[in-house]
Amino acid sequence: MRKLSRRAFSELDVTADDVPAPIEQARAQRRRQAVATEAAALRRARSERSAREAGATAIGPRPAGLRCPPQVTKITIGTLSQ
Repeated sequence: MRKLSRRAFSELDVTADDVPAPIEQARAQRRRQAVATEAAALRRARSERSAREAGATAIGPRPAGLRCPPQVTKITIGTLSQ
């Protein structure tokens, strides 16, 4: 049966078994990104903790995604005030 299937669908045998499938490549990429993000978060947390223990504020800017626009100084529930 397998021989007949291979003959009928020979183009499926073109891919090598050693080559990861696209979904596996995407999963591996997401895993690498997650590991890098976790490492960066740990570094930042350790730096903030050591700065707190030393009595100073944490050094370094916030990541761009966490910054408030410069015109917003106070946020209250339901409204924005400047």
